[in-house]
Amino acid sequence: MADGESSREATARTLRNAFGNVFSFFILLLIGILAFSIRLFSVIKYESVIHEFDPYFNYRVTQFLTKNGIYDFWNWFDDRTWYPLGRVIGGTVYPGLTLTAGTLWWLLNSLNIPLSVETVCVFTAPIFSAFASWATYLLTKEVKGTGAGLTAAVLLAMVPSYISRSVAGSYDNEAVAIFALIFTFYLYIKTLNTGSLFYATLNALAYFYMVCSWGGYTFIINLIPMHVLLCIVTGRYSSRLYIAYAPLVVLGTLLAALVPVVGFNAVMTSEHFASFLVFIIIHVVALVYHVKGNLSPRMFKVAVTLVVSVGLVVCCAMIAVLIALVASSPTKGWSGRSLSLLDPTYASKYIPIIASVSEHQPPTWPSYFMDINVLAFLVPAGIIACFLPLSDASSFAVLYIVTAVYFSGVMVRLMLVFAPAACIMSGIALSEAFNVLTRSIKFQLPGSSGISQSGDTSMNTEGEQNDIAKTEKMDETAKERPSKKNKRKEKEPVVKASIRSRIERRLLVLPLEASVIAIILLVLLGAFYVKVACKVDAALNVHALLTSTLEKSSRVGRWKLVHCVWAAAEAYSAPSIVLTTYSREGGLHVFDDFREAYAWLSHNTEVDDKVASWWDYGYQTTAMANRTVIVDNNTWNNTHIATVGTAMSSPEKAAWEIFNSLDVKYVLVVFGGLVGYPSDDINKFLWMVRIGGGVFPHIKEPDYLRDGQYRIDSQATPTMLNCLMYKLSYYRFVETDGKAFDRVRQTEIGKKYFKLTHFEEVFTTHHWMVRIYKLKPPKNRIRGKTKKSKSKASSTSSPKRSGTGKRNPWH
Repeated sequence: MADGESSREATARTLRNAFGNVFSFFILLLIGILAFSIRLFSVIKYESVIHEFDPYFNYRVTQFLTKNGIYDFWNWFDDRTWYPLGRVIGGTVYPGLTLTAGTLWWLLNSLNIPLSVETVCVFTAPIFSAFASWATYLLTKEVKGTGAGLTAAVLLAMVPSYISRSVAGSYDNEAVAIFALIFTFYLYIKTLNTGSLFYATLNALAYFYMVCSWGGYTFIINLIPMHVLLCIVTGRYSSRLYIAYAPLVVLGTLLAALVPVVGFNAVMTSEHFASFLVFIIIHVVALVYHVKGNLSPRMFKVAVTLVVSVGLVVCCAMIAVLIALVASSPTKGWSGRSLSLLDPTYASKYIPIIASVSEHQPPTWPSYFMDINVLAFLVPAGIIACFLPLSDASSFAVLYIVTAVYFSGVMVRLMLVFAPAACIMSGIALSEAFNVLTRSIKFQLPGSSGISQSGDTSMNTEGEQNDIAKTEKMDETAKERPSKKNKRKEKEPVVKASIRSRIERRLLVLPLEASVIAIILLVLLGAFYVKVACKVDAALNVHALLTSTLEKSSRVGRWKLVHCVWAAAEAYSAPSIVLTTYSREGGLHVFDDFREAYAWLSHNTEVDDKVASWWDYGYQTTAMANRTVIVDNNTWNNTHIATVGTAMSSPEKAAWEIFNSLDVKYVLVVFGGLVGYPSDDINKFLWMVRIGGGVFPHIKEPDYLRDGQYRIDSQATPTMLNCLMYKLSYYRFVETDGKAFDRVRQTEIGKKYFKLTHFEEVFTTHHWMVRIYKLKPPKNRIRGKTKKSKSKASSTSSPKRSGTGKRNPWH
């Protein structure tokens, strides 16, 4: 009878596990569909188009890869950028995104699915957002179980911070890098939990893919050594920790050095030195543990003294070598962006080109609520849950969230790294909360196996106390009376642990009324959140579909979904190249000036003409107009960018000479004063002055400020009113309304009527957002003053001839 009951229980348990696995699979499938579909608003509302600035370069490189092959890609010298220097593309780009999209395009065309390269590039980010959600499930499952994994996955699928960089058309490195980041962390934790060398090898390969995809790989190669060092310091060293870390450093560094843009930087820069130092430390610790297990205590002390002495000598030698390498660099071996993360004031002091980028600025508190939303309040609860109990995996999750919070507070772009950590912690918190509440209700229902049907609280308390007394007694007897059989030694701890876990679960049971009220409060919180967010009209069209999908996949999404749908539909779906606004009557206005200007350049200029603009528009000009640019968004040459900034800050004649020396034929400026577009060149102008002044000292920022204020009205300085940027932006602006009122700066400009002497306007878009000017050709020069005086004498001696003669067209 007992055997039959145990077999039936085992069969029922197997069926439950199988059903749970199948149910989890379908939930993950729905989460992937949700992650993909919520990012399609940009295509539905606008069109299938590449967004922002950097993605246009990635799209152009992908086009070249699919057309010419990978060997030509590695050796491609692009002469259409950074004229007259050019750029070696294969050695200066992270190829992961390009190779991924190119491979997808090749596979689809091999299956007779004829999609264009642009279509594949547009949908790469939504596809990999689904992969990132699944990787988050795997990572969180290794930390706290399946329930927490599913919750974290559904949160990442719709968190606005991740949506902002993964909508359809956002073809940037982060589109695939976030998946690579999470998957690398999962494989590290998997190796740490299992001690499998197979997973350690996969971890190194995932790290290699991350290196190929994004410069943020340095976060991985510093966070993992920090966790290894934490485990060693807290006495949690094991062979599994060694297997998880040592192959990653060896194989990962060798593979990273194969990426041309990284090369020997994988072993020569300070960002990687922490991993090597911890690599030495873990080998010393492993040697100590090995020696301790094979020597007597007295010999072990002698061996430890010897090992410590040799280790100190080796460490001192390594430190001396590192100091010699670091001292040869003015930045001590750190890149400018890394120094900006360690010292938030570094870029503003020494590298204005980095500080000028908006995504390198610190975030504001409202941006946390916008991008993370209620997850910001759940993260502390998730951190507490990771300590109950604390394991190697949960300690890594805590370390991840702490470092991600710091870096996201320094640079708003790194909110993208903080988002997965916040989702993991929030998933753990919600899962633990629902486990406690549902278990409390289940144990106190009539007929429950955990508590008698009578529901007598006193009896339950007495039973629990008896169980505790029994467990303590079993512990004491086990200590006093050793077992005779090895099997019994192995079974007793398992039995005690199971009894203790059941008792602890029963002690964590909350009162029935409190549990019900807590669940009702959570539902009401979600309903209130949905009610507030439902005021957004754009989200109503898809709310029902996505809510029904999410209810099948997770109980926690109801209160967060609408905000995320609104963020995906309104805040982050609009491409920067096509702008929209609504009138007071509700009418939609589309501003397509950027593509209008690039189309004009493509059809009305020569193929070899050079176009000068601020570096923000270099990638788009090259990709959409197919014209050579002086600078672009790569920003690798600060002197070249400073030259353009100096030209924009100089008077018209001096600027003409600078551009003419660079063979520039057209100058493009972005102006938003007529329609109220704030991201125009006038608002960016002070950065041009700062960057130009950093290389050319005659450009000084105070010359463009009036009493420390940046002004373009009648109180502006003469230097400001006569610089090229002012003239190219406000030329003929008074003709629009008769007052020359700037809607961005909310003031009338100071200098309304002026003429251009060295530049001529050739094209202005419909809404005046993009203005294109052409350099006038130089006038003929007359040799010497003698010839000039003779021509004057001849003209005075024969007035009739001079009056009737034709005018020299070259003057």
